[in-house]
This record gives sequence, C-alpha cells and structure tokens, in this order.
Amino acid sequence: MIQHVVVWKFKEGTEDLQNQFVEGLKGLVGQIDGIRSLHVGRNVNPNETYDVSLVMEFDNMEDLSSYANDPRHLAVAKIAKENAEVRTCVDFTI
Repeated sequence: MIQHVVVWKFKEGTEDLQNQFVEGLKGLVGQIDGIRSLHVGRNVNPNETYDVSLVMEFDNMEDLSSYANDPRHLAVAKIAKENAEVRTCVDFTI
C-alpha cells in the first residue's frame, strides 16, 4: 500500500481558496477509482508553517499515478498550483 502525504503553504489572503481546495479534494472520493482513503484539512496550529495537509492511501503507484493525472484531480490541483508558495510531497510504502 502507498501512503501519499502532501502539505502546502499558500499565499497570504487565500483562505477562501484554501477552503475551496480542501472541499474539492474531498469531493474526489468516490469519483476517482483507486483512492482507498483521503484525509485533508486546513492547519489549526498557528505556530506551524503549512496551511493545508493531505494524506491518501492507494494500493500501488499505478493507482496514485492514475489519480495524479485524472482531469478531475488536475482541476482541483489548479487552485493550489496557482495560489501556493510551497508544496512538499512524500510517497512511501506502508
């Protein structure tokens, strides 16, 4: 099984877009095959750097790749791509 972990630091003043992004990611569950689980949310700790975190599980890297290239995911990801300053990702086997 593959654990996919991503964190984003968004530009100042993008709180509404962060909420849209989080809700958009949640909406992908049941829409894209291969997603075993998805947990996403805005950081509630003001002492930390990153604004949004995502933890997903996939059976294998092929399912992760399929998700990553799905047009529905790309449409949601565009919000972060245009409004995040930093994105960090780790994929590992569990």
